[in-house]
Amino acid sequence: DSLLITFNSSGAPMWPPLVTTGTAPLPMRISLILSSRSLVSGTLVDNKKATSGRVLRSFCTLDVASDIGGVNTSSTVSLSFSFSKPPSRMALVKLTGEAVLSITMPTDCGALPLACVANSDQINERGFKYVFQTSPSANTQAAAALPILVKLATQANGKPPQSVGIVMDNTASPVSFTKAMREGGFDREKLKLSVDEVFTPPMSDATSSVQKLRNARPDVAFLLSTNVPDTKLLLDKMSEMRIGNGAVPVVTNGGHMGAPELLKVMSKESLEGVMVVIANWGGKGHEALSTSYSKRMNEPWMTQDSMSTYGDMWIFKEAMEAAGSADRRKVAEAMRKMDTTEGAAKYYPGGRLKFDDKGRRVGAETVILQWRDGTPIPVYPPSLAVKAPLWPKR
Repeated sequence: DSLLITFNSSGAPMWPPLVTTGTAPLPMRISLILSSRSLVSGTLVDNKKATSGRVLRSFCTLDVASDIGGVNTSSTVSLSFSFSKPPSRMALVKLTGEAVLSITMPTDCGALPLACVANSDQINERGFKYVFQTSPSANTQAAAALPILVKLATQANGKPPQSVGIVMDNTASPVSFTKAMREGGFDREKLKLSVDEVFTPPMSDATSSVQKLRNARPDVAFLLSTNVPDTKLLLDKMSEMRIGNGAVPVVTNGGHMGAPELLKVMSKESLEGVMVVIANWGGKGHEALSTSYSKRMNEPWMTQDSMSTYGDMWIFKEAMEAAGSADRRKVAEAMRKMDTTEGAAKYYPGGRLKFDDKGRRVGAETVILQWRDGTPIPVYPPSLAVKAPLWPKR
């Protein structure tokens, strides 16, 4: 059996998704479901000996559904999963963003192993057994990042920051990201929340929100939008009102904030110094892989989604080898038993590959990037950082 899932225009699964194709001899045909082009590129990148996609192909026949729908988190999720040939036994699902919340129920009902890089705390709080979250949740990221950011600001200015501003959209990721801050995080760091703006994406005009930041002049501003157009509106308006480019230090969150596409719609000057709290990135120890990726995929750097997906292919490969089978339930069980600092673990911050009883990766570290001269580079944690962080002096 294998599971094919089709979503209608409202994002609801169209049933029945279970397709019986009979028992097929090895090599099995594995269908890899991907939600964006960056995930596809992470699957195909070379690493001298073999591509991560080829690693799976050495074990089975691998179909890759590329760029299935271009998920935009500011609109209703609409995905269609289809393949030229039905998979013989199993599908492996790899998604990011808001799409994860929509798809996890039908994939879990079908016992499909799903690996995700997603920030929402809701994903693994629903009792699912086949969802594996390799990234720290947004709540965890925020709790870890806030003391680090306060320390950086204190070192740069000789005194701790006193106030903070938030401009965020109302989607799951920013809500989760700010939860720990609002529920004691700011109080512990003695930070006053001087601006608290929440909007429904897409944003039509950033004037009102940025005007409040200009009036309050917080020591740190969290701009938590989940799509590029809204981010551009906010940062451009901050520059226009002369509080951009470090006048008010900006901290953001999410994979889109490290995307090369940002430089197609914004100047590198507008992004200079902007910090990004994120789940994964290529850095120290990944030089050969990143170089190979850029050469093969014609991309300037390896993003969160590409790096995580590269690691996920190794997870699936190692799990199938441990299970001695491509049976989806056996593969999922092998993933639950993993506990290693070798192999696939090297491609995740924290360097350990073990999942807890909720499917969250144990010891997943938070990464902080900083835009420097048109490139987002990791500045934290030290094990991944390629440069020291710079905090604007005020």
